Amino acid sequence: MSSLVAWLRRWGISFASFAGGLFTLFVFRRGLPHVGWIVGYLLLLWLLVAMMVQVRDTLETSARRAHRLVLTATNYTIQTLYHGVLLFQLPAYWAATTLGSPNLMLLVLLAALALLATFDPWYRMLVHPRPWLGYVFFLISMFGALNLALPLIGVPPFAALLVAAWLAVVALTPAVCRAREWRWITGLAVTSLAGLAAAGMAGHWCIVIPPAPMFLASAALDWTVGTLESPAPVAGAVHASDLRERGLVARTAIYAPAGLRQPVEHVWRRNGARVDLMRLTPIEGGRREGFRTFSRKTSFPGDPVGRWSVDVMTASGQLIGRLRFRVVP
Repeated sequence: MSSLVAWLRRWGISFASFAGGLFTLFVFRRGLPHVGWIVGYLLLLWLLVAMMVQVRDTLETSARRAHRLVLTATNYTIQTLYHGVLLFQLPAYWAATTLGSPNLMLLVLLAALALLATFDPWYRMLVHPRPWLGYVFFLISMFGALNLALPLIGVPPFAALLVAAWLAVVALTPAVCRAREWRWITGLAVTSLAGLAAAGMAGHWCIVIPPAPMFLASAALDWTVGTLESPAPVAGAVHASDLRERGLVARTAIYAPAGLRQPVEHVWRRNGARVDLMRLTPIEGGRREGFRTFSRKTSFPGDPVGRWSVDVMTASGQLIGRLRFRVVP
């Protein structure tokens, strides 16, 4: 009995948090957090981290029990805020991620950090002795939350990505000033320049970042020329003769928050190589079922057999979703 009580004291809260996180992710995965909650979390997190940067050395070296309790409580509060911020983000990034594509990497990173913040013993063992790892938590949490929150107020996803990368680095100014013993004006200048570099990298590698909070609500293939015998959408495997005779229409519905206007395009690929690019009407956010758009393709290679996909992309190069099909002889 005593061993069970000890286990519950050490792991009980962590597993309860883990269960709550799974419930949030899989039950409410399509829901979008309120931008006010995100901003509130980020402001509180930044204030606490900035305070800890200034007083951590004093609290860690102090022999007074009260100071140790303050340090423990503040560390736990920061960990709880990381947990909350990351859980806010995960459902939206889950919906916006295309499995099997490069943008899966950010989702995996966010999920790993959320999992680490969930289990107190792991967090204390890995993060507490390594302040730099705490700043990694801060940087990723700040970037992910801002990248999600800014489009909710109408900022295009690519611009939001750049601003989020810049602000996340600038938010590290207190830590940089403390570590280097710089004045605030010097630290702010350095982090601003570093933020511009981070924004440039994020823009260049935007394919690895899901365009949250946009996501592909639905996707389907139709024949360009239908018949009474085949009025329904085509299945995953398409015969080459049917393809040449009837052509295909890729129909997609893209969800975006109200007030967001985003140019999109369909990129048709065969075995990973681009075959055609079709620019579509910019989507208008706010439609519950998603903004419907389509592209029609009637011209195919002489031998179209292979694995095909229609990538739904933003004009800046972020992958919204992917429609796959095979062409067989």
